[in-house]
Amino acid sequence: MPTTEDKSLSTDTLSYEEARDELVRVVSELEQGSSTLEQSIALWERGEALARRCEEWLIGAKARLEAARAGVESGAAASGSRAAASSSPGAPDTE
Repeated sequence: MPTTEDKSLSTDTLSYEEARDELVRVVSELEQGSSTLEQSIALWERGEALARRCEEWLIGAKARLEAARAGVESGAAASGSRAAASSSPGAPDTE
């Protein structure tokens, strides 16, 4: 039975889509129930590794979205405060 250290089974270089598609194939093969116990255990371990890889991608995507939202919100807040200051009575005329 291959070990999780086997480089041919590494998930480190898989894209989200590659890991997801392979995970679907692994689950399908397990659901068929035609594998030996050893094969089933190997498939289960591979599936766990693929699921972790997918989760890593999703966590990264979520962090990127949150960072983008924070950037948009801070940009909007900054431009909103500049607009409010320039339209306030008594605000110095910078033009």
